[in-house]
Amino acid sequence: MVVAIDGPAGAGKSTVARAVAGAENLLYINSGNFYRAITLAVLDAGADPTDPAGVLAVARTASVEIVGGRIRVEGKDAEQELHADRVDRWVAQHSAIPEVRSIVNSRLRQAAQGLDVIVEGRDIGTAVFPSADVKIYLDASIRMRAKRRFEQGVSSLSLPEIEENIRKRDEIDKSKPVGSLKIAEDALYLDSSDLTIDEVCERVIRKIRKLRSLSSRSRFT
Repeated sequence: MVVAIDGPAGAGKSTVARAVAGAENLLYINSGNFYRAITLAVLDAGADPTDPAGVLAVARTASVEIVGGRIRVEGKDAEQELHADRVDRWVAQHSAIPEVRSIVNSRLRQAAQGLDVIVEGRDIGTAVFPSADVKIYLDASIRMRAKRRFEQGVSSLSLPEIEENIRKRDEIDKSKPVGSLKIAEDALYLDSSDLTIDEVCERVIRKIRKLRSLSSRSRFT
C-alpha cells in the first residue's frame, strides 16, 4: 500500500504522516528531507548553491539513505541539520531543478518498493506515485503555517520573516516546471488550519482502513 500526502510547507504533513505510520504500521518517508539532504550535501561540499550544474553533480553522487527512520548523509545522521536556516534558503531552488527531482523520485520509488509506506511531499500523488492507493492533500493558511514554524523554535527568523519565506516558497513550489504543487483529482482535501493533529490523523486513518476493508472483502468474493 502507498499512501501519498501532499501539501504546502508547514501544513503538518510530517507530523500527520509520522502519527499515521505508527498507527497503521506503515514505513514513513519524508520526500522533502531527501531534497534537504541534497542541499545540505551541496553546502557541506562547498559547492556553489547558485550553480545548477554543481548542485546536480552533488545530487548524483551524494549518499542519502534512510536508516531507522532517519536521514543519513554521507553516512552521518543529518536530521538535526535538515531544517537549518542555511538549508531553508536553498532547498526550494534546488528541488526545482528537473534533473534533481528525477534523481529523488527514483530513490523514493526504490525505498518504497514492495512495502506499505506513507510518503509525504509536494508531488507524491501527482508525479512520484500517481497510482497511490490513498491520496491526501493537506493544507493550512500561510499565517497558521508560519505560526507553527515559529513555535518550533528551530528558526532564528521573526514570525513576519517566516511568513514571507513561506509565501515565497509557495510561489516557487506552485510554479515549478516539473513536479509543481497541485491537488490530485482523486485526493482527499483537508485544511488543517482549524483542526487538531488528532482530528486530521483520524480522517486519514479512516480512509486507509476503509480501503483495507474493501481490499479484504474483494479477496474473499
